[in-house]
Amino acid sequence: MTDAHLADHLLHLEQQLHQQNIRADAAALGQLLADDYFEHGINGTHWHKSAVIEALAQETFSERRISQFVLTRLAPDTALVTYAAERLATAQRPGARSLRSSIWQQREARWQMIFHQGTPLSSP
Repeated sequence: MTDAHLADHLLHLEQQLHQQNIRADAAALGQLLADDYFEHGINGTHWHKSAVIEALAQETFSERRISQFVLTRLAPDTALVTYAAERLATAQRPGARSLRSSIWQQREARWQMIFHQGTPLSSP
């Protein structure tokens, strides 16, 4: 797979993780997140796969947008993606902007996220 095709594919997978129906579906999340997945959350919390799946099932959804998406190939089966994310405001939560990074690895013929981190940005 070329880097351009891989970037398109991983952008699509990241966008899936920002969709309400995927975030609420433990089986779908289980396919996208590797069993050894971990995350450094935007608020400094350390998360593992099971905790993320449980938390997202309870979340009040906010629409998200991705921009400035960049792929860096780390190995033939491993890639780092970085991007800016915007969470739109809802009645329950204010909007927010952040920088995001994810490491994806190809396992058993599919790409799964093994690591994610969010860094908050100040309001415009």
